Amino acid sequence: MKTLVLVEHDGKVVKDATLSTVTAAAKLGEVHLLVAGSNVGAVAEAAAKIDGVGKVHVADAAHLEHQLAEDVAPIIIDQMGHHDAFLAPATTTGKNVAPRVAAKLDVAQVSDIISVESEDTFTRPIYAGNAIATVQSSDAKKVITVRGTAFDKAAAEGGSGAIETIDAGADSPKSSFVSAELSEGDRPELTSAGVIVSGGRAFGSSDDFHKLLDPLADKLGAAVGASRAAVDAGYAPNDYQVGQTGKIVAPEVYIAIGISGAIQHLAGMKDSKVIVAINKDEEAPIFQVADIGLVADLFQAVPELTEKL
Repeated sequence: MKTLVLVEHDGKVVKDATLSTVTAAAKLGEVHLLVAGSNVGAVAEAAAKIDGVGKVHVADAAHLEHQLAEDVAPIIIDQMGHHDAFLAPATTTGKNVAPRVAAKLDVAQVSDIISVESEDTFTRPIYAGNAIATVQSSDAKKVITVRGTAFDKAAAEGGSGAIETIDAGADSPKSSFVSAELSEGDRPELTSAGVIVSGGRAFGSSDDFHKLLDPLADKLGAAVGASRAAVDAGYAPNDYQVGQTGKIVAPEVYIAIGISGAIQHLAGMKDSKVIVAINKDEEAPIFQVADIGLVADLFQAVPELTEKL
């Protein structure tokens, strides 16, 4: 069984979500990668070094610079004549591309898998992770998105995949890139951070959110996350959001401060190795999943913790 994996990249490096997807793809059979973009020679070379990769297909053209789904999907559809399954990380990019591929192939997409049971059987969380569904697909071609936190990352070195240039297709008239506003910082990316410090609505304001959380995150070398309530209240930007409608994370340590632990938030972080909760409400649901819990006022506890670190 030949699988095709979409490589997520920023034009320079391969993102970690790709490595987890490669691990999932390897359970199905031979792994091929697709690198789409403009001037992506370095990315292709890095992708070819991923352990377990047999071949890297490279679609390099100016109109692919921003990797719009309308441009990338037709390339994948063309390649599916030679592949049995297409896998993409269950990220914003993967969730944008994969449904278009599934629709054009007229198959049912299998979303957000957390295990591969066999070539046609997978498991995925439902009801915000409170139940696990076993899904069997009878489609000849499989289109799958992979929850990266459920699979180990493939080694970024050790592979020797062959690099092959493929047709990059035409520029789609359906959409065009206008602009991007990207947040920049020295902290790790949320989905790949080993430690995450996350805040909730209890902070009361954007000023207090950043005044208290940022120094703690800097001390720990951690990424900063937020609950949906904090994001909706304007305390933090959208890309900080952790949860069912945000980012799914599984760091070594997740510190939830002022977060009650609504089921939607727990769905995004309950696979963390160690969960630390700070909340003044001892009945908060977050304490049911926490390994370490502190019942305290965050406005006192966080500065004290930061100072002692």
